[in-house]
Formats: sequence, structure tokens, C-alpha cells
Amino acid sequence: MITIVLNGDAYECAKEQTLAQLISALQLDGKAIAVAVNRQIVARPEWPTRLLHAQDKVDVVRAIGGG
Repeated sequence: MITIVLNGDAYECAKEQTLAQLISALQLDGKAIAVAVNRQIVARPEWPTRLLHAQDKVDVVRAIGGG
């Protein structure tokens, strides 16, 4: 297990976990979200291959429509 920082809080996840697996574990598959790792936006097509590392800072933001 490794510890990352998810939206400001410590979060335990499996070693070698991908960003796509994290999103799935958070039950956010198919949701309108944006994800940044260490303050860099990660494009959705990169999620399946982007491995998480100890102390990565992951921010998940849900898109909200408005006018």
C-alpha cells in the first residue's frame, strides 16, 4: 500500500495503482470530472497508464453546469 494525498486528505491505495483504477474505486466512472496529479492536469486517455506514486497529490474536481 502507498499513501497519496487525495483532495487534501491522506488516502491509502494499492502499489502500482493507475489513475483509472483510483477513479473506479471512488465510483466516479463516467462522471464529468477533471483530474490533476501534482498540479498537472492528466487527460482522460492517459488515466489507464498513469501510475500513482507515494505522496502524489491528486485533485479530482467534478464539473458543474451553470450559466
